[in-house]
Order: sequence, then C-alpha cells, then structure tokens
Amino acid sequence: MNLFRAFQADIAEIIADLTKSGDLPEGLDTANITVEPPRDPSHGDISTNAAMVLAKPAGMKPRDIATLIAPGIEALDGVEKVDIAGPGFINAGLSDAFWHKQLVRVLEAGTDYGSSDLGGQEKINVEYVSANPTGPLHVAHARGAVVGDALVNLLRKAGFDVTSEYYINDAGNQVDQLARSAHLRYREALGESIGEVPEGLYPGEYMIPIGKELAESLGDGLKDAPEEEWIDTFRNVAIERLLDQIKDDLAALGIEQDVFTSERDLVAAGKVEHVQDLLEARGLIYRGVLEPPKGKAAPEDWEPREQTLFKATDFGDDTDRPLKKSDGSWTYFSNDIANHLDKFERGFKTMIDVWGADHGGYVKRMQAAVKAVTGGEGALDVKLCQIVHLKKGGEPFRMSKRAGNFVTLRDLIDELGDNGKDIVRFIMLTRKNDSQMDFDLDKALEQSRDNPVFYVQYAHARCHSVLRNALDVLKEGDMAPEKLAGADLEVLADPAELEVIRMLANWPKTVEAAAEAHEPHRIAFYLNDLAALFHGLWNKGKDNVRLRFIDEDDVDATRARLALVVGVATIIASGLQVIGVTPLEELR
Repeated sequence: MNLFRAFQADIAEIIADLTKSGDLPEGLDTANITVEPPRDPSHGDISTNAAMVLAKPAGMKPRDIATLIAPGIEALDGVEKVDIAGPGFINAGLSDAFWHKQLVRVLEAGTDYGSSDLGGQEKINVEYVSANPTGPLHVAHARGAVVGDALVNLLRKAGFDVTSEYYINDAGNQVDQLARSAHLRYREALGESIGEVPEGLYPGEYMIPIGKELAESLGDGLKDAPEEEWIDTFRNVAIERLLDQIKDDLAALGIEQDVFTSERDLVAAGKVEHVQDLLEARGLIYRGVLEPPKGKAAPEDWEPREQTLFKATDFGDDTDRPLKKSDGSWTYFSNDIANHLDKFERGFKTMIDVWGADHGGYVKRMQAAVKAVTGGEGALDVKLCQIVHLKKGGEPFRMSKRAGNFVTLRDLIDELGDNGKDIVRFIMLTRKNDSQMDFDLDKALEQSRDNPVFYVQYAHARCHSVLRNALDVLKEGDMAPEKLAGADLEVLADPAELEVIRMLANWPKTVEAAAEAHEPHRIAFYLNDLAALFHGLWNKGKDNVRLRFIDEDDVDATRARLALVVGVATIIASGLQVIGVTPLEELR
C-alpha cells in the first residue's frame, strides 16, 4: 500500500466533508492534490499542497483553507501533530506506532509488498534490444536490454499488463550484406582463400560456423552460382542462426522476451501498404520534394526528387518525412510505422521503445507517426540509452576478435565471472538511461562501498547472517515473518531504526513513481539508499549495545529487531527481483 496515496484519499474525503458542510464551495477538483514527504525531514513525515491547489477555484486564501483541513488530518489514524507552513502547506508528523504498523505490513506481505494496482492491468508494449540480426549483441545493447527488461518487471509490479517485444530488423540492405558475408564464409569452408573480408560485409569470426554449416548442408553447388540463386537461402539461415545466438546472449542476461516480430513478415503481410492507405484516407500524404537539411548532413531517406511524403509536421515533427523513395521502394520509416500500428491494433495504446542514443533524431518522427496512425489514441515513449565506456586496469577494455570490432555482451558477462549477469544488470541501472556511463570492470568485482552491486547484496547477506546467528537465541520457527510480526515493536524507538522503517514504507511509493516515469534506475537508487541506512544501523550497534540486533538477555528486544532485519531483507529482495538480480544470502 502506498501510504502517501492513502493519505491523499483521506484528504480528498476531508475536503468532501467540508464541501457538504458548506465550509468549502462545491465542485472543487482534488485530482492535483499531492501528498509527499517534506523536503526537510524536520517538518514532519507528510506534506500536502491541498490548500494551495484549492485556493484559486475556491476563491479563498490558502492558509484559510489549510486551517479548515488541518483538524481533519490531525484526526486521522497515526497522525501525531499537524502544522501549517509558509503560504499554506500542511505538514504532519506520524507516530512511532504508525511506522511499526507499516513494518508489520511488510512482514505480512513479503516480497509482494509494494505491488500495486496503479496500472489497472492497462496493456503496455515494451520493445527493447531489437538489434539487427547481423552479429552478436554488444555492450550498448546490454544497457538497453537491462533498462527494457527491468522496466517490464517494474510495470508489472505496478499493475500493468506488459508484453515485452523484440522487433527483428530482417529486411533491407543490411541482411542482404549478411547473406553475402555468409556466402563468403561458405566459400571459405569449401577451401577457397577469401583473403581480407571486403568492406561492407561482416568480418567477425561469428560468421565462420555459419559458413561451415551451409557448406555441410548444401555442398559446393552454390559456390559459383549467381547471387539470385542463393541469397534468400543464405539470408534465412544466417538470420536464424544469429537470432538464436542473440536469444542465448539475452538468456545469459536473464532476459526472455514474450514476442519476436519480424519486419519482413510485416512487409509481406501488407502492413506497410495498410499504413499508406490509412494515412492517405486521413489526407496526411502528398507528393513533394523536401528542402535539404540546413547546416548538417542529409539523412539517409532524403532525395532531391519528388517522393511520397507524410505530413509529420502536423504532429510535432520538424519536417515532413518520406514514406517512399523516388524509385517506389519503402523507406525504413514506413516499415517502422507499420510495426507500431501493428502493436496498436494488437491492443497497445501505450508503447515504450528502448533505443540507443544514436537514434535520438528519429524520436520526433516516430512519435508523430504514432499519433497520426492511431488517431491520437496511441502514445509512444522512447527511452534513449547513452553509450557505455568499458574500462579495465584504467584502460579501455579490449576489443573482441569474435565480433570484429566491438566488445560483446557475452564477453562482458564472462569477464565478470559467475555473478556476471547480476553485476551487469545492477550496474547498468546505476545511472539514468540517458546519462553516459563508465563501466569499470575492476570496481565491479571489488567488495567495497564503491561497488553498488556488492553494497546492496552485502546488506541482504548481512540480514541473513544476523538471522543465522539469532538461532542461538530463538528457534527457527519463531523467526518466521508472521511470528515476528507479532513482536513488541515499541522497542524500535531509536531514530535510526525508525528511519529504516520509513524507508521500507516508502517502497510502494517508489515503485509507483518509477513506473509512472518509466524509470527503472530509481529502483537501484532506492536499494542503495536502503542498504546505506541498514549498514549505518549495523555500525551504530557496534558502538551502542542497546541497538544490537541480537541480545541474549532480552528475547523480546531481539524479536523486534529481527522483525526489522527481515523487513529490510524482504524489501531488498523485492527490489532486486524488479531489476532482475539474484538476492544472495551469503557472499563468498
């Protein structure tokens, strides 16, 4: 339960009662009223802008409205004091008993604590990775993969009905070049010396086994055949093998997407023609010649000749965009519109795409296209992932011979050892997706405060270490969460203990806020803050015997503090589940 949302509902009810009594005018809209933690903790535990929001529509001074609302808030369960600050903000302090009840809720709900009905099972499509099936995934793909997958988990926890999707770019020149690369390696497998791989083809060693497979299955009959006789077969085999490899690499990162959509299949099914028909029926297509871009290189789809153009500027884009080239072939943009229209027609009004930062110039046109083809009913949010700089020993990480000219995702995971998946996933979320990132492989393996993965995992493992040691005082059955929920939690009165409980109780709000913003990195930030509070409480116990988690001479105090420890372990585990990291009970 998001306690801030609960207080928001209580305040809306107080305002409704004041309206009934005639103290406030009718028809006041409470939708924009917020309840948040005050910026300054000394002001209390919750703060609301209710009086400020209602002042203008009510025709009253904010402080006068605050004076009317404050007694109702003070009467709410758990509220200890209420103050009116500044022009009319209402701040409230909550009792220790209120926070103890929140800890009980954590223990009763387990890792389901923080799960929300916010989304109302609204259907959302999250497309991520979608790399061309022309080679292994590289480190930049890893970041988008983690952001997308964690976002899927986050939205599901917040009550949305989410489908994760991979759009296979298997049409166009790049897969024709892939087929030619496969044919080159096929000839090599048959004994021909191919020399240096020609520019434009894919030079990576990952193409060698594909060439060998083709040689074994087809023999030498297509070695000297004209291209039109072999290109379809070679394209299909190469795409299938590389897509299998991509799926394996994603699985190594703990990712298994729900849907794989083929660009070629969309084109073959007439989905692109469907886009043109729909836009034409709405008067959003015309024949024309675009002005060349000023001050920068012309985009790939610009031509100094008449083309079929989409009125993208009617929907917020900087210029109209070509759907067809002058030779009558479709642009990539047309195919991408077909992909998003297909999603909409499958029931997804909300679509989220996770792209590399190099696609930043493509965002406005796709958002314009989604508005146009969905009649304004569909919305596209694009999360751009900035580049990742890998370092080891203070130097850029080595290149991959297998890939040709970049570090592969699998190289990165393997370099980090048995815990590689978890390290990659956590570290990729320690920065917002649109911030550049330095990924230091040495630090990622350090057992230190500077390593955020270790720091959070250590907090979880430390909790379980306490529980193992507590077996000297309590029986294992007495440490079950439902048993600890009945402990005398009044013992937890130290400000440091209450601060940890407040952080635990803030987990549902964190989940909802991160889901609404489509920002899974907030979960990693929260976990780091919770770990810091728990480690701080642990350290206080070293200096203050009264705050130690286990006291052999005071079983009741031990049970109360173990309840707090289990609460911390539960929320850390819940947060790690969202970002796809295994919560460890021991660190080796």
